[in-house]
Amino acid sequence: MNETKIITLRRKAIAAGAFALAAVLMFWVVNHPAVVGASASTRQLPIYCVQKDYKVLSISFDAAWGNEDTQQLIDILGKYDVKATFFVVGEWVDKYPESVKALADAGHEVMSHSNDHAHFNSLSSQEIIDDLTACGDKIEGVTGVRPTLFRCPYGEYDDHVINAVRSMGIEPIQWDVDSLDWKDLSAADITKRVTSKVQPGSIVLFHNAALHTPEALPGIIEALLQQGYTFVPISQLILPGTCGQDYTIDHTGRQCPGGAQ
Repeated sequence: MNETKIITLRRKAIAAGAFALAAVLMFWVVNHPAVVGASASTRQLPIYCVQKDYKVLSISFDAAWGNEDTQQLIDILGKYDVKATFFVVGEWVDKYPESVKALADAGHEVMSHSNDHAHFNSLSSQEIIDDLTACGDKIEGVTGVRPTLFRCPYGEYDDHVINAVRSMGIEPIQWDVDSLDWKDLSAADITKRVTSKVQPGSIVLFHNAALHTPEALPGIIEALLQQGYTFVPISQLILPGTCGQDYTIDHTGRQCPGGAQ
């Protein structure tokens, strides 16, 4: 092999490596908004948490597949008079309408988690609107209340997803504390993770069918109550109004009062 061919192959290898690194960095930025600099203020973000100067937080549950523990979660939350936000998939509503009604009857928010848990980044804006409309129709049909909040399946989003969601008057919601209960962590590990990461204005992510969540939840609630926290549904945690006019979202995903400068 002559020297020219060797140089060409090296350049191709370097280019391929750079492309792979760029792809990895892009995935990381999408899923970790805190790494985006303040100069990226035009990027569209969901609400990860809310700026608060007192101890208040929201706990949320995603419901997409199983239903074994939903009533147990309702009972635990009821014991402590805690109201939570449940993001449910439309197909889950089809399968378990009685559980959706039980959630609403217990005073919990039932919000949208899409109609069929698709990867929203691959959908067009109209497909996103159609999907959320279908899910909203199902939730409203059972609870009588149309969802005003939405959590992206898999936590995936980009600018066109967020713009499409907000065009419907729906607020996209992420989280700043992931319990990782979906990894089947022990109850002790879930409890330690959540209680050590919560801060005023946090939104905590759980799942309704995770293995050890019912076991961990009472201890988490008791520990946070002892720390002086109040629990409210997400619609009561977030600031009202229009993004960019009544509030802003900083580069970490924190919703802050005041319009854009």
